[in-house]
Amino acid sequence: MEEKIKKIDQDLLKEVSDLENMKKGAYNIRKNGEGIERKVTDNVNIITKTDKPGIDIHVKENTKLEWIHIPVILTESGRNDLVYNDFYIGKNANVIIVAGCGIHNDHHKDSRHDGIHRFFLEEGAKVKYIEKHYGEGKGDGKRILNPVTEVFLKQGSSMEMESSQIKGVDSTIRETKGELGKNTNFTVSEKIMTHGKQFAKTIFEVQLNGENSHAHVTSRSVATEESKQFFESRIYGNHKSFAHSECDAIIKDQAKVTATPEITANHVEANLIHEAAIGKIAGEQLIKLMTLGLSEKEAEEEIIHGFLK
Repeated sequence: MEEKIKKIDQDLLKEVSDLENMKKGAYNIRKNGEGIERKVTDNVNIITKTDKPGIDIHVKENTKLEWIHIPVILTESGRNDLVYNDFYIGKNANVIIVAGCGIHNDHHKDSRHDGIHRFFLEEGAKVKYIEKHYGEGKGDGKRILNPVTEVFLKQGSSMEMESSQIKGVDSTIRETKGELGKNTNFTVSEKIMTHGKQFAKTIFEVQLNGENSHAHVTSRSVATEESKQFFESRIYGNHKSFAHSECDAIIKDQAKVTATPEITANHVEANLIHEAAIGKIAGEQLIKLMTLGLSEKEAEEEIIHGFLK
């Protein structure tokens, strides 16, 4: 791996992926629109698509606790990268998938990555999916990330998704869709922070189609300076089901956050809940930390860190 990846690439990979665990399992590294490194295992096969950019990842049934890493890095200013990745998870398999994108832009042209990921889980399959986004660079060219995640859960399967935007992303539209079958569970946890004039929009849409399907969506965000954030959640209870959607946000300066919940019960035994809370840092929290010797700025940073932890 080291021969093909430069120092700047390694730094990006450290931000969005776990290099030690990457070497233990299957992985595919994409740089500036091309795959540059790949490893498959006895249980995980990765195949390059022939009809469009992207890969197909096939996990054998009964695979237990294997790691799969599919990081993307962009270091060319002006690069627009689009990729389609499909995951086929076999019956009763249990895997951890780490995907993320890091953009380094030192120039004036915008750099953009759009990743469309689809997950097809067979009966009893379990997936933990970790997605990290990060931007850096001295140039005034924007760093743009637009991830789309589509999840299809068959009977008895479950997926846990952890999504985080670390820093440095100028614009992002994050869209997650789920179609849940009988006795399935879909848990989503999002953490995001914006500053300057950054823009972030999150869209969740979950269809609870199967009996005893469950969904739990949690979004925690911090918006500072003149940044703007939008949160949309649409959950449809089409059978006996349960869903809980929660949006908590802290705002500072001239930042703006809008939360728009939509819950629709199409079945008499659909139990759907939405909660939203947006506000500034509580004064008593600041005072408590400042009595311990922290400055106001340090106290704010400590509260924000704990909120997003």
